[in-house]
Amino acid sequence: MASDTKIDLRKQMIYSIFVRNYSPEGNFEGVRKDLDRIKDLGTDIIWLLPIQPSGKEKRKGSLGSPYAISDYRAINPEYGTMEDFKRLCDDVHAKGMKIIIDCVYNHTSPDSVLAKEHPDWFYHKNDGSFGNKVGDWSDVIDLDYSHKDLWKYQAETLVMWAKYVDGFRCDVAPMVPVDFWKYAREEVAKVRPGAIWLAESGAPDFIRFLRSKGAVGGSDSELYQAFDMTYDYDIYPDLRAALLGQKDLTDYLAGLNRQEGVYPENYVKAHFLENHDVVRAHGMIDDPAALRAMTAFIYFMKGAMLVYNGEEKGDAHHVTLFDKDPVDWNGDIDLTDLYLLKKMHEIKQLPIMAEGSYEAKEVRKGVLEAVHSLGEGEEEEQLIGLFNTTGKKQAIPTQLPEGIYKNLYDGSSVQVYEGVMRIGEITIIEK
Repeated sequence: MASDTKIDLRKQMIYSIFVRNYSPEGNFEGVRKDLDRIKDLGTDIIWLLPIQPSGKEKRKGSLGSPYAISDYRAINPEYGTMEDFKRLCDDVHAKGMKIIIDCVYNHTSPDSVLAKEHPDWFYHKNDGSFGNKVGDWSDVIDLDYSHKDLWKYQAETLVMWAKYVDGFRCDVAPMVPVDFWKYAREEVAKVRPGAIWLAESGAPDFIRFLRSKGAVGGSDSELYQAFDMTYDYDIYPDLRAALLGQKDLTDYLAGLNRQEGVYPENYVKAHFLENHDVVRAHGMIDDPAALRAMTAFIYFMKGAMLVYNGEEKGDAHHVTLFDKDPVDWNGDIDLTDLYLLKKMHEIKQLPIMAEGSYEAKEVRKGVLEAVHSLGEGEEEEQLIGLFNTTGKKQAIPTQLPEGIYKNLYDGSSVQVYEGVMRIGEITIIEK
């Protein structure tokens, strides 16, 4: 874990935006004019998917992947100009939010500036041609970090962007040497102290695969040397399988609880139900009550919350990265109608959410319980969350003393009598 990581990041909501498909305009202005709505969701940090131009050679789709970058130091003309980008950053900051951008440092497009000017900085196959160290991403070619001049160029690029942004989300971070990330963090800190570093870390199976092929494969524990936050991919496969009905939640909850014991004390996870690379949450969860309850459960976890644009409106369509494919802002499940995200963000500001220990379990089929605890003995405080995905009121066993408790989520009263509590969709109480 980066020694200077602040655990207050556990209180943050990160709102991820794919500029091309966020608005009909598909540009920075389409985002800028919606900043008040984004702020009202409870957003602390806006993360923009890559803002640089996409390559044309071997491009996928009509517009190309934003992750096949042709020039790390330029702006995608689809989105606007550098001045437009600076204006967006200024307005984000003026509204009390922070902004981070994608850092895609494992690869570039085949026709990138670096491929033309520094072909020696790239991985070459046995026949001398460009390619990928593992797999076959046809629209990108891999960089080779054995070249220290590449390190300098890449760090200088981040320093350039850090004059405007508050940090970086780093794509396939495990495939780039951790020592480079540590170096880059130090260089960025010279112009942007306290910059935010979010790693798209990988599932253990992916890390094992990389290492079996002789490629760089940084585990979450290693990435925490340079990063403040890592992805939830260490447990997401079990969540996905459970949501698709392929298994129960046992393995997922065990992995979630294990995070408390295997990572540094000030670890921060970026928890999510969806992101731009995986199936939409509503694509896996049909029932509105279940979707609301699961969203609140993820938000209630120990760590930051990641929301992908359109998720708040129940968009079930997985937006393509390669063409114009606008978010459906008229989805049939609106997570903002009851201010779910905003209210959960308010609850997340309680000190116990960042400072306490955490444990989750399934108390009965379809009902999840999560507990944040702080202190010991008679001084122990607890924040208890109950998340009912069944859509029906449930009577559940509890060890809470008899009495009437206030539900912090909606202000309703919750009665505990003879070891039983009746709950609706989302119940959060203090003990």
